[in-house]
Amino acid sequence: MIPTLLRLVVLLLVSFGTLTALAQTSPFTDHDSSAAASQLEPILLNAKSLLENGNVPEAEQLTRSYLESHPTSANAHFLLGLILFKEVKAKDSLAEYTIGARYRDPSAYDLEIAGLNYVLLGDYLNADKWLSKSVQMDSHNWESWYYLGRTKYNENRFNEAVTAFQQALKLSPKNIKAEDNLGLAYDGLGRKPEAEQAYRDAIRWQSQALQEDPGPYLDLGILLIDQNRPQEAISYLQQATQISPHDPKPHEQLGKAYTGLQRLPEAQVELERAVEASPNDAALHYVLGQIYRRQGMKDKAQAEFEKSASLKSLQSGARVLGPADAASRH
Repeated sequence: MIPTLLRLVVLLLVSFGTLTALAQTSPFTDHDSSAAASQLEPILLNAKSLLENGNVPEAEQLTRSYLESHPTSANAHFLLGLILFKEVKAKDSLAEYTIGARYRDPSAYDLEIAGLNYVLLGDYLNADKWLSKSVQMDSHNWESWYYLGRTKYNENRFNEAVTAFQQALKLSPKNIKAEDNLGLAYDGLGRKPEAEQAYRDAIRWQSQALQEDPGPYLDLGILLIDQNRPQEAISYLQQATQISPHDPKPHEQLGKAYTGLQRLPEAQVELERAVEASPNDAALHYVLGQIYRRQGMKDKAQAEFEKSASLKSLQSGARVLGPADAASRH
């Protein structure tokens, strides 16, 4: 359970720039109008500055110290909630937002962070609820629409995901991640030509970028493999491996493309790289074992099959804890 949640954090937050973007957005409003709070407000601004500069523990300590003497400061509770969110302490963060809401209505930004906390907990229903309220309050924030689209996609509500990503693109034209995810939503609906066009548009838009996103290349490659077009997929997947050489997924898919073309030695190389990048993935070990077996490497194949079985057994035992136990360890 824990690895799944951590992968979710990476996919939905880190790789989409959330942790950076949140630090650049102010959680403060003018609702707290008491004279004492106004005098002490610079303390919270200092805490926010610490947060923006990556000094998360110091920001938390300063905010908690402020709350000791100002327990009814909504600004402070919301800031602490943001800090705890960045520390991936979703339940604690939500508790602070709940307390802060007792003293003033949360802003659209506050609701966005509450929604993303529920994403971390794997609770897409509540994530959808609060992200939807956020865009209702502020329909001009492309990031909120984008995260809502991601949540809808994870709920398999692909039509609504398409709408959300289209709204994000209206507000942030030629946004690579929004266009790539629009392609994923089209793909989920079985609208393959539109998905392919979205991926190609995202690739074209970033052609002059200093640092490209591997996502559109990977997603287009996967689509082409699924359509039995492995030869076309190879160049896109190779580009994805060049951009993100330590990500196992492009190597895995490139290995799949080579396998489809009966280029087994090349498939072996890519799957070995995928296993090296993700050594605890039982499925990867099994697929690599199949490639070894097809090339007559019986001992290597057997070793991979045994490793796959061992990992599956360990992962099955870990799941006995259940979601509640796993969540409590955050």
